[in-house]
Amino acid sequence: MFDDLNDLYQQVIIDHSKSPRNFRRLEAATRTAQGHNPLCGDNIALYLEMDGDVIKDIGFQGSGCAISKASASLLTEAVKGRSKAEVKQMFERVHDLLTKGQTSGGDLGKLEVFAGVHKFPARVKCAMLAWHATLAALDGQDQPVSTE
Repeated sequence: MFDDLNDLYQQVIIDHSKSPRNFRRLEAATRTAQGHNPLCGDNIALYLEMDGDVIKDIGFQGSGCAISKASASLLTEAVKGRSKAEVKQMFERVHDLLTKGQTSGGDLGKLEVFAGVHKFPARVKCAMLAWHATLAALDGQDQPVSTE
């Protein structure tokens, strides 16, 4: 059963890497952020359209490895419609998932496909790049974020 689950997780990551969701520039963006992972060359531009404290819409553009692109794609689906506070809490749970392999009782949904990333420390930064960029955008940070 574990092999079947692992295969499913890999298929989801490959699908989101090859056909990323919300891969677009948002012309109505009210907040943006740039992110860079010098270790692997991942680059991301993240666009948020906020409605008060809630992410009304989100998009991203950039290039990077399969983990980076899939993470950004899945992130955009997970945070749309959520408040800044909810996204910050989600960031902490995703960070624990990626660094320790600890799930939060299934409340991360599709993001749990990254549960195995903690076994590959070099890939943690790839998977976290979009999350760091999202927090920077939510906080109105002007400087590009880096995983270093």
